[in-house]
Amino acid sequence: MHEKERHRIILSAVQEKPVVTVQEMVDLTDSSEATIRRDIAALHVQKRLRRVRGGAEAISPPQFIGLAGRPFSVNETLNASQKRAIAREAVELCTDGEPIIINGGTTTFQMVHFLTGRRMPIFTNSFPIAEHLLKHSKNTVMLSGGTIYREQNIILSPFDNDVTRNFYARRMFMGAQGLGPLGLMEGDPLLIQAEQKLIDQADELVVLVDSSKFRQRSSLILCGLKRIATVITDDGIEDREATMLETAGVTLIVARKSAKEESSLQA
Repeated sequence: MHEKERHRIILSAVQEKPVVTVQEMVDLTDSSEATIRRDIAALHVQKRLRRVRGGAEAISPPQFIGLAGRPFSVNETLNASQKRAIAREAVELCTDGEPIIINGGTTTFQMVHFLTGRRMPIFTNSFPIAEHLLKHSKNTVMLSGGTIYREQNIILSPFDNDVTRNFYARRMFMGAQGLGPLGLMEGDPLLIQAEQKLIDQADELVVLVDSSKFRQRSSLILCGLKRIATVITDDGIEDREATMLETAGVTLIVARKSAKEESSLQA
């Protein structure tokens, strides 16, 4: 990741939380600790943030606390062809007229390109998913209520009396920060709370994760493997990870990139 992009992510992070630790910035940027410390020092000298012990804080503390995790715009550029192939397989599970839930995320967002010719009720907490479907499809779209988190482009509410409880879905499609033996993992308590409400409204949970997510961990567990009906991933999944899912009774679908996607990677 280029220095300019790292600085943008770091400055965005310190505007969302009172203090951001060096380790959190390492995770956000996939950079080394030494690189992050140099970035903090440079931004401190430029008076764009304030260096503190173990991390950094904003010059003007944020009035509104955001979510933990990378911004949507950054995640969107990672493993893009794998995400598109995974999304294509996900839409193959859909049937016209059957209600579905699509959780916000960069992998689930790719589903919109394959839903343009479909006709079904779709509930989402993703602003870009709803916007794209409204412009480019005839699907019925319902949005959850709550606060819009700009960096992740999702709408979340901590309250039980929102519209979420009034929507039933045959399947819910969602991504995650990580996937391991204990189940799905996310990095923010508010995200966990909102996603658990959505999961409760669907018969089946379909998880869309590129293979790198099997090697990522978080301190917060969203749900156990037993709640997951299907996992769709790419061919980078390792045998031990496939065995883990099989042992838990989870159906595994391995998405293959199309010939067009393969040729674009080789170009």
